[in-house]
Amino acid sequence: MKFTDSPVIQLQVRDSQLSIQQDNGSFHVGTSVWPCSLVLAKFVERWAPSSPTTTTTDNPYCDLLDFHTRRRRAIELGTGCGAAGMAFHLLGLQDIILTDISPVMPALKHNLKRNKPVLGKNMKTSILYWNNKDQIRGVNPPFDVVIAADVVYIEESVGHLVGAMEALVSDDGVVLLGYQLRSPEADKLFWETCQKVFVIEKVPHQDLHPDYAYEETDVYVFRKKKNNNN
Repeated sequence: MKFTDSPVIQLQVRDSQLSIQQDNGSFHVGTSVWPCSLVLAKFVERWAPSSPTTTTTDNPYCDLLDFHTRRRRAIELGTGCGAAGMAFHLLGLQDIILTDISPVMPALKHNLKRNKPVLGKNMKTSILYWNNKDQIRGVNPPFDVVIAADVVYIEESVGHLVGAMEALVSDDGVVLLGYQLRSPEADKLFWETCQKVFVIEKVPHQDLHPDYAYEETDVYVFRKKKNNNN
């Protein structure tokens, strides 16, 4: 399910509005805006502290989404049109690298240029294939936050994806995943593989943004197991 067939998606992020152009007729899935990226972005908008002084005791995600003092460095896998990555930047994650495969880069760079007046800066991008160890080393891991939305749809890529997540995230970092079942085979392999590497927490649906709590879409938090040999 694509979010909409409209050529332009408007995404309100606090006081700013992103305008994201998509191409549903492309041969590359990365040139469409998929629901998981919006669900993940709006979940973070709901809970991320707006400044270092806005921490509150009734926010269960305050520490997880503290982009001002703790989780400062991030990377997004499979950025696509850039919706989630740009939203995270607007929500306080200033040091973020947006990555995807080379055929998707023109669409991503077009949207970054399109939204530069809102973003206020040129955001960093990098071509990254999940099975390319040189490219993974080239982005200089580890990262406090690894972002991924709607990236599990081909069984053959699952091992590379999980390997990239493990290589990129710091020992005390987090992977924030927007997820929707696309392929039963990929789904089964993905969760089996992830459970060997990560402690997995599913965000309760009531904690998602009420306007972006689609029944078929979930948000997960992954943390590295302390000893992956167990």
